[in-house]
Amino acid sequence: MVWHIKHYKNNMKIRYYKNINGTRWIGFGLAMLSVFILSSANIATQWVGWSLSVVSCIMWVYFGYKDRDWARTLMETMYLIMSMRATYNWLLI
Repeated sequence: MVWHIKHYKNNMKIRYYKNINGTRWIGFGLAMLSVFILSSANIATQWVGWSLSVVSCIMWVYFGYKDRDWARTLMETMYLIMSMRATYNWLLI
């Protein structure tokens, strides 16, 4: 029984997050800032929120790829494409 616990503990994905570096916190901060700006409903700043979202998504796509977390990478890639589309649309208005 103890062998199984040690085996799973050593092979779980959580091992990638033992030393969370500052760039992940920057990515998280940018994501929170972009949501804050987008949820303010100020039309003049929507493009800023979506632009910050693009930068944050690029960072999280890289982190997901680096961690070999394909589900998160694909989800962030989809959100990145939609964020780029939204930024483009808001800049045209």
